[in-house]
Amino acid sequence: MKLKISWPTGIVIALVAFMIFILSFVYKVTFLPEYDHHLVSEEYYKDELNYQQEINKENKGVALKENIKIAKDSLGLNIEFPNEFKSSKITGLITFVRLSNNKIDFNIPIQLTSNKILIQKAKLVEGRWDVKIEWNVNNVDYLYKEKIIF
Repeated sequence: MKLKISWPTGIVIALVAFMIFILSFVYKVTFLPEYDHHLVSEEYYKDELNYQQEINKENKGVALKENIKIAKDSLGLNIEFPNEFKSSKITGLITFVRLSNNKIDFNIPIQLTSNKILIQKAKLVEGRWDVKIEWNVNNVDYLYKEKIIF
């Protein structure tokens, strides 16, 4: 028995197949966790209002004799603060942001005994990280940002 399909029936079958194809992609992007789409920041608009303050803090850091230095070594990531300040006076927060997976983002409070801090290799997954260091010395706020490949 030979199956005969007329051209109007073929067009309907093609349209239905195309709609199923498109709807399967919509389903994947909407409901499956591996296609999770999220903003870099959940509070995007609030962050945007504070952007000029961040620029001012970054410029204060650039105006120093030496700024923060970040170096990768066999133990992890070394962050060195300027030697012109006493390490006990430096406070703040180091934020590690992974744009590809916000579940592994983490923060480290700055509590120094010397002007260096070591971030252990075990805490950092290989790949690109956005490092944001917000620090304060003598009631002056500074900001340092860098994108690193670990």
